[in-house]
Amino acid sequence: MIVQDSVAVADTIAAVVPEVVETVAVATDYSADITANLLTANNIWMMMATALVFIMHLGFAGVEAGFGQSKNTVNILFKNTLTPIIGILTYALVGFNLMYPGFDVPGWFGFAGFGLETSATADISAEYAGAGYTYWTDFLFQAMFAATAATIVSGAVAERVKLGAYLIFTLIFVGIVYPIIGSWKWGGGALDAMGFYDFAGSTLVHSVGGWGALAGIMIVGPRLGKYVDGKVIDKPGSSVPLAVIGVFLLWLGWFGFNGGSVLSADPGLVSFVLVTTSLAACAGGLGGFVTGYLVFKRLDLGMVLNGILAGLVGITAGADVIEPGNAIIVGIVAGILVVISAITLDKFKLDDVVGAVSVHLTCGIWGTLAVGIFSINADHTFMAQLKGVLICGAAAFICAFVIFYVLKLTIGIRVSEEHEKEGLDSHEHGIRGYTIIQE
Repeated sequence: MIVQDSVAVADTIAAVVPEVVETVAVATDYSADITANLLTANNIWMMMATALVFIMHLGFAGVEAGFGQSKNTVNILFKNTLTPIIGILTYALVGFNLMYPGFDVPGWFGFAGFGLETSATADISAEYAGAGYTYWTDFLFQAMFAATAATIVSGAVAERVKLGAYLIFTLIFVGIVYPIIGSWKWGGGALDAMGFYDFAGSTLVHSVGGWGALAGIMIVGPRLGKYVDGKVIDKPGSSVPLAVIGVFLLWLGWFGFNGGSVLSADPGLVSFVLVTTSLAACAGGLGGFVTGYLVFKRLDLGMVLNGILAGLVGITAGADVIEPGNAIIVGIVAGILVVISAITLDKFKLDDVVGAVSVHLTCGIWGTLAVGIFSINADHTFMAQLKGVLICGAAAFICAFVIFYVLKLTIGIRVSEEHEKEGLDSHEHGIRGYTIIQE
């Protein structure tokens, strides 16, 4: 299904932008047996893309630790370290086979069994040889996406959520909720049959994680002293340079996130995707810069950084079907929306430490709908995109809300006031992220 979609997209792009992707149609024609050299080239690129997506976890850690208060640095880094660990293991146990259940007919739920293939020969099956990468590469690439969805939640609820509650949420959300929703499109499920399109996950990864983040901040509540007498009290982060490094690491990782979603080393389509991805990121940063200046009357670096991420999230759904000029529009709108969204959340006293909801949910929705507006493929309609957004949103938010609410009623999800005021590092980890020694 994915390979067929890629061929159709490549043909459409070649017709509209022939000078950019002249070789795409030839490179993506898998009607003949793939050669050993092409299989190797495709698989190497997919493994490189996997490594780039893995680096995004370091980017998330940098952004969250940089925007978070210094007294909670170790706690934030601890969560960001355990998130990919739990995510990859649970995805191996159940998630991968929930996401790709092998539907006989498009449906809403399927399960291909526990665990991964037990034989090393699984990587030379006809299905994967025809696609151009191995079974093992496919699993690891998809596992990185799964862990990313949980990391989005981490930043939003930082500095006041219990570590144990967060880890249990991650276990359920990554292991069950995310892969089931993903199967509806990427696994050949019901949304795929409806014509819904999400190239690399503006909805299936980012909005799903964003809905989880929204549910989390609604239930856990704002940090102490964040909203006082109708005013929003700024809580300065520990390291602006670290946050900047984190954003650029995420931008770098997005080359694998979107570029790897081509699922081959196709020179025309991969390079096209990387161009639209970069243009949207630049436009998003510009949109965040200008909007932040107009609203706050200052040169707000935080809004520029989140604008870059907003543009990246926005283009992710249609990086392969949106022309470069329109990719810039998608990015600019995302950069504007991320500022408006952040202000709106504060009005409702929804405390999001890193702006995860604004970046991933708001701009994930916009990017998915933008496919229905700008796609060069006439089969991609706005109504199909809207239905997909609503269905995935309802499922992700309800599931996340229920998980967090049950945790609140049972083990509790918020640390004590004493621990929150003094910092989670000293109380929960016994060390601080920053230690200044004066001699």
